[in-house]
Amino acid sequence: MRAIPAALQAHLRVQATTLSHCWRLTRKDGAVLGFTDHDEPLTFAGTRFEAATGFEAGEAEAMIGLAAGTQEVEGALSSAAIDEADVSAGRYDGATVEIFIADWQNPQDAHLLLDVADLGEVKRSGPAFAAELRGIASRLDRVRGRIYRRRCDAALGDERCRADLSILGRTVLTTVSGGDSETLQIATQPLGRPLSHFIGGSITVTAGAASGLSGEIASIAPSSDGTAIVIVPVEALRALIAAGDGVRLTVGCDKSFATCRGRFDNGLNFRGFPHLPGSDAALGFAKADGLHDGGPVVP
Repeated sequence: MRAIPAALQAHLRVQATTLSHCWRLTRKDGAVLGFTDHDEPLTFAGTRFEAATGFEAGEAEAMIGLAAGTQEVEGALSSAAIDEADVSAGRYDGATVEIFIADWQNPQDAHLLLDVADLGEVKRSGPAFAAELRGIASRLDRVRGRIYRRRCDAALGDERCRADLSILGRTVLTTVSGGDSETLQIATQPLGRPLSHFIGGSITVTAGAASGLSGEIASIAPSSDGTAIVIVPVEALRALIAAGDGVRLTVGCDKSFATCRGRFDNGLNFRGFPHLPGSDAALGFAKADGLHDGGPVVP
């Protein structure tokens, strides 16, 4: 049962209420923004909810059972808090949104958290946008658990992988010498290992307008004239990147046991099943001239 603060309960009993909607948005990079559809800023729960942002509540849909409900908020990209470039760059992708109702005459004592949602699809129309808020029940639709396969299913450097990416040579700091968000160039320099080791790794912008954005490296190779190293991310970083901006390159892993053991000396933490036999071996039958010593079928 949801506990309603006494001050809000008393306010809801009166004939004319002074209620407003508030939204607290927490991006993946830790930035917290507050918005309200009231005409003046409100402060409660440690957050200042700004007014005059053009934010309005849209249609809300509730579902029975565990099905995820949806709702929308609408606003203007001219807000001082929401920048069009940040929306285009994907800085709001996957953000968490807390939805409050508050008495704007006494927000500190009379407010209630109504729902928590994930920011979904953002649709743009001219200078405005409409953001879909997906109920947290939508997280039940995500694939959970592990898959039995030969290659590792951990993310490089996470708590399951445990590979230390801070070791010298696994991370390289450098600067952009040219290119754009789809193809970056860095000056030719010794990276301490073959360029092929960075395929599947990450490139993170550390300075400039795109600071904080990162992507997976699809390819990395010398330029045709040999004066630079050309890096192509899997997806464009969707922000302006200029010469002189700092970037951090991290080595990649193709999830094979050989790479885990040879490149990272991390074979003990390998999260795949490298000796899992294929269907030809699993469905095959014993032969008189075969070797049946219980050893791995796959080297």
